[in-house]
Amino acid sequence: MEKVRIGVIGLGMGAMHAKYIADGEIPGAELTAICDLDESRIAYWRDQWQDKVAYFTDAEAMMDSGKVDAVIVATHHYLHPVLGKTVLEKGLHLMVEKPAGVFTKNVRELNELAEQCGKVYGIMYNQRALPLYQKLKDLIDSGELGELKRTNWIITNWYRSQSYYDSGGWRATWAGEGGGVLINQDPHQLDLWQWICGMPKRVRGFCYYGKFHDIEVEDDVTAFVEYENGATGTFITSTGETPGTNRFEISGDRGKIVIEDNKLTFWRTRVSEREFNATFKGGFGQPESWKCEVPIPEGDKSKIAHRGITANWVEAILKGTPLIAPGVEGIRGLSISNAIHLSSWTNDWVELPLDEDLYYEKLQEKIEQSTFRKKVKEVVSSDLQNSF
Repeated sequence: MEKVRIGVIGLGMGAMHAKYIADGEIPGAELTAICDLDESRIAYWRDQWQDKVAYFTDAEAMMDSGKVDAVIVATHHYLHPVLGKTVLEKGLHLMVEKPAGVFTKNVRELNELAEQCGKVYGIMYNQRALPLYQKLKDLIDSGELGELKRTNWIITNWYRSQSYYDSGGWRATWAGEGGGVLINQDPHQLDLWQWICGMPKRVRGFCYYGKFHDIEVEDDVTAFVEYENGATGTFITSTGETPGTNRFEISGDRGKIVIEDNKLTFWRTRVSEREFNATFKGGFGQPESWKCEVPIPEGDKSKIAHRGITANWVEAILKGTPLIAPGVEGIRGLSISNAIHLSSWTNDWVELPLDEDLYYEKLQEKIEQSTFRKKVKEVVSSDLQNSF
């Protein structure tokens, strides 16, 4: 195979992916098909591309057309694992938009299939392809910060107006979206949190539903986590604050690192805190530390963010290059999200791995009790639509 023929399902978020592939920005890739139930979207892109790509309103028909080797699924959240499994079953390579799904039980089934079928399965965790977070992960993995003690992420610069939530029938409903800020805005941060700091062992979550908006899902969250080594962490997020904050702070035995305003600052201690604590005899005192502004390489624009993840996926298909964001890892951040919800619903700690059946049961209760009944429209044939 010299080129990967790519089809895109879902022309909301998926339109961005389709365009940069069609524009030739991904080496070794060619856009050959797009699919959406909304015929006006199809008509718009048909005017742009004429007969250069094939157009579908049925996802399975596109997969069976013989025109694609790989598929990007950019539909509503619930359908990511549903369509993803169908893509893999039909022998095609798969990329899903974030999140991997709404509940881990369904995503786990997708992961198991992916591990058996031998196709390349990636997830659009584009933040992993940013030099800023790659540098942070390198500092942590190399031991520069020492053993982790505390992690804190305040990510409240997600402000959304009521009109945003009113703009789509699926938005901010349990049935349509499966949650609020945790499942829609925060999947990238939850993924980065665990990718860089590791998975916690238990979670205590406090979710506030419709606190700032007329919605039924969470728009304000504070979560506390504990790690296996005794370290702790907090995750604070909201769509109701403006101006918001995006500050990620990690403390370790050798100092602390702060990411804010797209800068990485490292306060590095000259000796470890544990060593200082064991040897210092002067009463008041603390280790000498140096404030270091760590330079972040600008990076090749074609290899960062969304384009970087897509290019890496194509290279993995053509050359066997390791994935930056393997699809099977999508379950990790989702596990934290599910645990925060479950903890809030049960008013108790949730151990990880979480009870997937209990989470699913509680989610179904939320859907049944919903007072925000909205019509959910998606790019999917009727038989697939009935499978979740």
